[in-house]
Amino acid sequence: MLNVGLIGAGRIGRVHAEAVAGHAQSKLSAVSDAVAEAAEALASAYGAQACTSEAVINDPAIDAVLIASPTDTHSDLIEAATRAGKAVLCEKPVDLDLKRAISCQQVAAATGQPVMVGFNRRFDPSFASLKQAYTSGDIGKAELLSITSFDPAPPPVSYVKTSGGLFRDMMIHDFDMANYLMGQAPITISAVGSSVVDPEIGAVGDVDTAVTTMTYANGAIAVIKNSRRAAYGYDQRVELLGAAGLLQAHNVLENTVVKSTVDGVVGAKPTYFFLERYMPAYRAEWDAFVGAVQTGMAMPVTLEDGVTALAMAEAATRSAKTGQPVALEEVF
Repeated sequence: MLNVGLIGAGRIGRVHAEAVAGHAQSKLSAVSDAVAEAAEALASAYGAQACTSEAVINDPAIDAVLIASPTDTHSDLIEAATRAGKAVLCEKPVDLDLKRAISCQQVAAATGQPVMVGFNRRFDPSFASLKQAYTSGDIGKAELLSITSFDPAPPPVSYVKTSGGLFRDMMIHDFDMANYLMGQAPITISAVGSSVVDPEIGAVGDVDTAVTTMTYANGAIAVIKNSRRAAYGYDQRVELLGAAGLLQAHNVLENTVVKSTVDGVVGAKPTYFFLERYMPAYRAEWDAFVGAVQTGMAMPVTLEDGVTALAMAEAATRSAKTGQPVALEEVF
């Protein structure tokens, strides 16, 4: 049984708490949050103890620390937890600053403790099946990857101000997905972005609509499309064109009913948000983490993966500001 301490009792912390408590080989033992009432409420719901993050990290009975706190705390907590001999699962991104993330990676590596970054979409059943089909050679060499990721509605501007920007906060999932599917990082990144959904997002220096194009050493191309607003629901699709065929992962719908009449054909909308769409992926992610800790196998998503995705986000941010392509080696 893996005794787990959770740092962060907000929305994503509650998602992780459910995954931990629902696993047969892990137990949610402690919860901390900057808002004591939030920690107490979540801990009470799962029979855990509410305490400080320092107490979680320094408790010898805690085997693993799950970090779901604000991004600007991630690197410090990863370092503290690994130095205390804990296995760590940390939500993305590793940090908002690339140099700080690289430093954190070096510190954690020196401790020898396993660290996994929470790119949960790798564990989505549809995306994982697409990856398996590509790895099996079903469509030959990958030539063109297209990733669509549209949120149903923009977040509050107060969140945008501290998020690190669309490329680091939202598209970073898609950067990691591209690396996961293509099996390599790109060599150049070109991005454009604008604020057409909510002018207030532009006023605080961010974008809410963006397209990024990436080129690879073998000539392959990937395109990522992000929007903070899709009126019809949470749009999450992947399409991979290869030399011998096409792989597609479609949206998960609210239901599978299709009505066909003389007036036309009507089906359900995509599920509305990430909680409905990706909860199975969060459970599978946690299962993979527990398995790696218990067996001593390598983490399926590493700190290196997290740093690489952050470097890609930095390159995209620079490209969107300058209007010029950015080589990944310029930032990483």
